[in-house]
Amino acid sequence: MTPQRTLQLIGLMTLCACTRSATIVERSSHEPTIYPDYKGVCVPYNMAPLNFVVTDTTADRLLIRAGDDELTVEGDGRNGFDIDTDRWHDLLASHRGQTMTFTLCRRTDGGLAAYAPFEITISEDDIDPCLVYRLIPPGYAMWNRMSITQRNLETFDEEHIYENRYGQGNCVNCHSFCGNDAGRMLFHIRKRHGGTFIFIDGRPRRLGADMSAHLSNPVYPYWHPGGRYVAFSTNKTFQLFHSSDANRIEVADDASDIVVYDVEADIVLTDSLIASADVFETFPCFSPDGTSLYFASAKAVDGVETNYKSVKYSICRIGFDPERKTFGTSVDTLYNARLGGRSAVFPRVSPDGRLLVFTLSDYGTFPVWHRDADLYCIELASGATRALTEANSDDTESYHSWSSNGRWLVFGSRRDDGLYTRPYFTHIDAGGNATKPLMLPQRSPRDYYLMQNNSYNIPELVKSRIDLNGRETYEALKRIW
Repeated sequence: MTPQRTLQLIGLMTLCACTRSATIVERSSHEPTIYPDYKGVCVPYNMAPLNFVVTDTTADRLLIRAGDDELTVEGDGRNGFDIDTDRWHDLLASHRGQTMTFTLCRRTDGGLAAYAPFEITISEDDIDPCLVYRLIPPGYAMWNRMSITQRNLETFDEEHIYENRYGQGNCVNCHSFCGNDAGRMLFHIRKRHGGTFIFIDGRPRRLGADMSAHLSNPVYPYWHPGGRYVAFSTNKTFQLFHSSDANRIEVADDASDIVVYDVEADIVLTDSLIASADVFETFPCFSPDGTSLYFASAKAVDGVETNYKSVKYSICRIGFDPERKTFGTSVDTLYNARLGGRSAVFPRVSPDGRLLVFTLSDYGTFPVWHRDADLYCIELASGATRALTEANSDDTESYHSWSSNGRWLVFGSRRDDGLYTRPYFTHIDAGGNATKPLMLPQRSPRDYYLMQNNSYNIPELVKSRIDLNGRETYEALKRIW
């Protein structure tokens, strides 16, 4: 017997040994309301337990069944069920591709009274074990306390990679990884000690190329799969704050171009087809094979401060030759805003090159505060465009990124309360179909999401833990400031 099979059997024995017999003497047709709403979701087999609270009734026992195995969780539903992490992982690993049945119960004198059960599907596909995001207050007037944070998705462990309290409250943003690789990352620091800092295997360096010929310091990075280049946009940006509009905040560009930075040569590459005064170009993204550069493009508008609702972006593509450091001679349009009538931004291509997912809203370049913003995808072989209906909601869906195996998409959504952006995960099958999204699990979801007064910005999946913490990152950066 292999060591792996021995461990699996030990896990199953432990699971069965910890299962308590339960006699259900009464059944109700009522299906309790739970928070977060995990009913009917698809979960990676290596995800942390989906702890939840019951919001509308009394429940003090949770029965989880998969196949012939059952896990019993005691607790107070109003305060939440805390599922044992080890037993949860044993259950999921043993029943990949199957469904779990969750039955909430309350004790009675004669036994248990059970409510109507609900199901969760266990995916055969795992997810990258680390999620990196920026925690930031849900507005743009206060940014003196923010962090770039990593979360172990298999447990509830969370730690800061960098906190701006170390740098006297300077803004930190736009973290990015090369192909989900924890060893090749970058992020920006603004104001004091500002710059773009690239970390390769934990060692930082500052982007040193002269950006004075461009519109601004670089933003919105995306790594070339070979690791030598990073595409950025350079933007002149302004903000508007509305008192009555459903979209509270508007962020728009007065000008924007795209550049590609050569990490090894410390030079900036660009071309008139991606850096024109007559066109706004932003949100670059390389194809998985590195031979194409995707981006969002809109015709420049005069007086954009008052005409910002007329700005609508198309999804475009241009060739890129990493050996010759040259761009193609023409631009292809994949989603045409003049024909579609709406604005498409933030293209992200799946690792297998089949699908491009983007955010579509009525207008503009920054849909994070647009309640109509939804996720759409383009099948690159056919050009067919459709909504990821199963993943969308009546509120904002925005920044999204792929897992390294191309089977999971993480994105930000305000569907929870309309104010705070939370990370959600949806499974994408071979046909490009999405599942009902699940909110990032927390050990105590009610307490955490009520007390965590920050939004999650730019969730990125990473294949391993970043071996840095806030203090270590600050000390490493101090040596090159």
